[in-house]
Amino acid sequence: MYSILPGLVSLVFISYGAYVLNSRGANRVSLTFFLICITTFSWQATWALMFQVSNYETALMLARLGYLPILFLPTTLYHFIAELTGRRSERPLVQASYAVACVLAVLIPTTDWFLSGLYSYFFGYYPKAGWLHSVHLLQTVIVVMRGLYLLYRRQQVALSTEKARLRYCLVSILIYFGAAVDYLCNYGFETYPPGVLFIAVSLGLIAQAMVRHNLLADPLATAASIAHEVRTPLATIRSQSRVLARSLPELIAGYRRSQAPGLNDAQLEYLSEIAQHIEAEVSRSNFIVDMLLASARVGTLERDSFAMHSMKQVVEEALTCYPFTDRERERVSVAVREDFRFYGSDTLLVYVLYNLLKNALQAVKTKGGGTVVVEAYRSDDQNLLVVTDTGHGIAADVLPHVFEPFYTTRKTGGGTGMGLAFCHKVVTAFGGTIACESEVGAFTRFALGFPQERALPAQATGQHIAEHYPIPDQAK
Repeated sequence: MYSILPGLVSLVFISYGAYVLNSRGANRVSLTFFLICITTFSWQATWALMFQVSNYETALMLARLGYLPILFLPTTLYHFIAELTGRRSERPLVQASYAVACVLAVLIPTTDWFLSGLYSYFFGYYPKAGWLHSVHLLQTVIVVMRGLYLLYRRQQVALSTEKARLRYCLVSILIYFGAAVDYLCNYGFETYPPGVLFIAVSLGLIAQAMVRHNLLADPLATAASIAHEVRTPLATIRSQSRVLARSLPELIAGYRRSQAPGLNDAQLEYLSEIAQHIEAEVSRSNFIVDMLLASARVGTLERDSFAMHSMKQVVEEALTCYPFTDRERERVSVAVREDFRFYGSDTLLVYVLYNLLKNALQAVKTKGGGTVVVEAYRSDDQNLLVVTDTGHGIAADVLPHVFEPFYTTRKTGGGTGMGLAFCHKVVTAFGGTIACESEVGAFTRFALGFPQERALPAQATGQHIAEHYPIPDQAK
């Protein structure tokens, strides 16, 4: 009887994990969620068997076997959260946690340091904690608390569409952590392990988040699919604006000749330019669509298509195609002191420059004045593309997070937190580096470093960019 509940929960978990993997496809988030399901299934299924065994040696063997997935379970939770929140910087810590679990796993079958035997309770045998068991408890607390912190931070800066599903996930992990009450049984408290109830409720919440709020959806992929559909109406609007551009001058001229009362000269002048305004807005909208589509594609870059390209040509194309408004172009100056070639995609690097220009011009506009300088030249150990603006700058507490996916300080008025994350992905895919330096109220500088022309693409380490070149005079 005592085996029914853990047996049912184990079957539900493995079934739901397989369903998610099949329906969502194999990616980092779905695979780590499946890993949680596998470890939970193995733990609960083994406990269900152990509660049915009357032979001590057989039960001890099952206890040692069942504790193997338990050792890895906290880390799989942490791993899932790190992937869900897009925190690549957590990967070394995730790997270290897996390494600790592996060390403990080796000791389980060879020593009694972790499991020193079994308790005989009314519901069956249960593992007795050894002196090393406390290390696993400490690891569990550390990684789960770290995971909860990541979820909390992410939902604080998430887009409104993300907040609900992240809250579901935060609450479900908190409830899942309640299963740790079962550890009391490892220390002699004779009570039927209630953790299985917490696990069942947690799974229900995660399932709700996935079904109702599409927890595992890739926001960029969703945005890209919407953006792709926007192309058709934009093309229609552009076509109609061109019809207006051809017809309105004649219509306005006829209205002026008729001397009919109603519209004054200023209104007629605005009407004569309205087709140009529509054309400009369509161009800016297409620019945003292109950026979204490029951002969605960057996660699955096909490096086979990479080639050598001229940095000067990329800069020229970016400045030619960028949809400047008002007098923005006058604020931007270019100094390609030395052209160089880089290995990668010229199209993607154009979009990187688009992002940097957009941010720089926004910073200058917010400050109420300033300039943007785009430079390209060679240094001793790498080639550099540098974008510097004398805008409002970036606060010191924000600067370490600028390349994190979905991190944004714009609570209203747009801003997805994906622009600079996109830039980081592209540049590192080219074997380069990207670094940011800023001073509030003075300047912001992004330095993109590329390997020397003949060097093979490889990951490089970012450097403090102030060592390579001085701050422009207008930023001092």
